[in-house]
Amino acid sequence: MAYLPLAWVRVLGRLLGAVLHAVVGSRRRVVHTNLRLCFPALDDAQVHALTRRVFVRFAQAWLDRGWLWHGSEALLRGRLTLSGAVNELEGSTPTVIFAPHFVGLDAGWTALTQQLPRHFTTIYTDQTNKLADAWILQGRQRFGSGRLFGRVEGVKTIVSSLRQGDVLYLLPDMNFGPHESLFVPFYGVQAATVPSLSRFAKLGRAKVVPVVTRMTDQGYEVQVLPAWDNFPTDDLQIDTALMNTRLQSYIDTMPEQYYWVHKRFKDRPAGEADLYG
Repeated sequence: MAYLPLAWVRVLGRLLGAVLHAVVGSRRRVVHTNLRLCFPALDDAQVHALTRRVFVRFAQAWLDRGWLWHGSEALLRGRLTLSGAVNELEGSTPTVIFAPHFVGLDAGWTALTQQLPRHFTTIYTDQTNKLADAWILQGRQRFGSGRLFGRVEGVKTIVSSLRQGDVLYLLPDMNFGPHESLFVPFYGVQAATVPSLSRFAKLGRAKVVPVVTRMTDQGYEVQVLPAWDNFPTDDLQIDTALMNTRLQSYIDTMPEQYYWVHKRFKDRPAGEADLYG
């Protein structure tokens, strides 16, 4: 698929997304629940239409990995555009990138590791399917400036690399279970959220730079936003709530490109009922 015109790949993704929306009922219900909780002003027809667009964007982004991981370097440079405060990633200042779970997360990582001279790291969870695992690892380490830390390697190794000037590409905006998570609002609903953005920034003496990747007709725009002022603080709860608040402002500009297929509200505060029952 790396050799097909991008328009063809996107049409195939639209078809695949429509099929997945029709046949994967359990995941469709997860997306419906998330959207109803986060966008209560939408009526049933609007939620249904947005759910279909979520599946289409998800499928298109998955097929895009064909050219992201196998297309020529020139092809990638033509389809991946870095914009915004790219100067925030210059030099050797310890930096944590806040990379929300938009469907273009792999495109953002690829653009940074290909087009910028700094060394980038991220945290990787092994996949159950070993063939898929090997393919993903090869794709994400395609360019020499990228290193993937396994979760078993622990915090010390990651913090050490941060302090040495490596950039950590961090995706902390999912429900990774109640262990060490804090309940903070996400679109007004309490959501179990790991405070790793604040913790890594503090331990690594690093600034936090958001990077938001948007799928476009031409490929992807990878927008680097200015570093956050006065972050982190000494209060993990405040920092993590602020992260979710700012994340909402990014999602509101392209809600169909966020990773709503994840059970973001799976874990509940004591006494609250299952929202996906």
